[in-house]
Amino acid sequence: MNLAKTLGSIGGLTLVSRVLALVRDSLQATFVGAGFASDAFLVAFRLPNMFRALFAEGAFSSAFVPMFNKRVAEDGQPAGFLFAERALSVLFPVLLVFTVAMLIAAWPITWALSGGFNDPSPEDFAYAVTLSRITIPYLFLISLVSLLGGILNSLDRFWVNAAAPILLNLAMVAGLIFFHGANPYETARVQAISVTVGGALQLIWLIAACRSAGVKLRIRPPKIDADVRRLLKLMLPAALGAGATQINLLISTALAGSMLAAGSISYIYYADRLNQLPLGLIGIGLGTILLPTVSRLLASGKEDEAMETQNRGIELALLLTLPAMVALMVAAEPIIRGLFQHGAFTAEDTVKCAWALSAFSVGLPAYVLVKVLTPGYYARQDTKTPVRYATISIGVNIVGNLILIPLIGHVGPPLATALAAVVNVALLYRTLRKRGHFEADAKLVRRLPRLALAAILMGAAIFGLDRLLDPYLTGHLLMRILALGVLVAGGTAIYGVACFVTRAFTIGDLRALVRKRRPSDPIQE
Repeated sequence: MNLAKTLGSIGGLTLVSRVLALVRDSLQATFVGAGFASDAFLVAFRLPNMFRALFAEGAFSSAFVPMFNKRVAEDGQPAGFLFAERALSVLFPVLLVFTVAMLIAAWPITWALSGGFNDPSPEDFAYAVTLSRITIPYLFLISLVSLLGGILNSLDRFWVNAAAPILLNLAMVAGLIFFHGANPYETARVQAISVTVGGALQLIWLIAACRSAGVKLRIRPPKIDADVRRLLKLMLPAALGAGATQINLLISTALAGSMLAAGSISYIYYADRLNQLPLGLIGIGLGTILLPTVSRLLASGKEDEAMETQNRGIELALLLTLPAMVALMVAAEPIIRGLFQHGAFTAEDTVKCAWALSAFSVGLPAYVLVKVLTPGYYARQDTKTPVRYATISIGVNIVGNLILIPLIGHVGPPLATALAAVVNVALLYRTLRKRGHFEADAKLVRRLPRLALAAILMGAAIFGLDRLLDPYLTGHLLMRILALGVLVAGGTAIYGVACFVTRAFTIGDLRALVRKRRPSDPIQE
């Protein structure tokens, strides 16, 4: 498999989804602003978002994909499909009961997610609970989507699953454009409804794609056999291990809601959305590719090729995340001004949100590297080690929040989340290396300092460029789009030149990335 090409196809679809998400967030800033209605919706949206990350990108994929691949390798595709059918038959009623229980417990769940907010009126809190109840059915829908997506990923049909989030964002954008209300509270309610509608569209899309691929699963009477029992045993620690960042964000949101003024949750949310853009394009895409790839290589006894694939994954992750980190730190305020500062989103909101974005971006390489390193554990069906390290990182996040919020306000939660991610990735890397499951090769060691230097050079150039473009970031929509386009394109071009000047990459490396190759083929020096 060509790692760069596969990431490009997934990244392209993810880019479409993330651009739509930015459109959605820009419309939301315009119609809802950064007050209590916005905070209430974002708390209601946090739960399905976290569940998607824990279940779809974490627990289920991490536990199911290696077991599915092993069953296919040993007994053929029909045996793999039968295992998937048994898993579906058990998970379907469990998820249904779980969703109903969440609907009943919406009041305490909303209180826990928001930290009780900061002294809201009974009417406001009841409104927030209503929004949570509207979004909770998404949990059931996205869980089924993740099962079908895991099967398609194992069949190397990565693009189908990568395209599914586009439907969620289309539903939410359509809700804002065509059905927004006369005030922020009405519009936030429309957004909550759009979340569940988007989940239904995603499930329909995955069912159709599976049928097209010849995968037709039936729901049988549930039976917990040895394989399903092992799947369930692996899922809980995998959820905590792969979802540490989302759990940290959840904790940060709750602490911000209880300790900070109204609007703080919104500042953190908008900053996180921009931080999630490179994370979604790079980290989630690489994690999606690496897990089935590494698990297949290990099942075939190809340890060296599995390690080579992870080396190239880390190399590709840092090639793309280091400049993103520097750009988001240096140009946070101009980016937020161009995207969100209009309608109900004020200049003061821009400054506060920019500080949160700069803090989040400190941990961007670490967020992505967690996605790259955890497949090294899950492919070996070790879900316990990542959960231990995730638990440590959650503890670091809680302590960091309690220390930093009194000192730097709403900037504290993003910075604590970033520091927790750095701790998590350091522990994951150390243990893989200690076990002999990963060793940085000469190419990776050679490139890291050069990539860092290239990113710093790009940051210095962007610092001057954004001062020139800043006056054009508060005009009409077309002017803002053009100014942001120049800023992004200019930074990208400068970074590309800097990579060649520092010899972080050569022409030969580019040829190696775009040609079809096996993971064991060398990249030219």
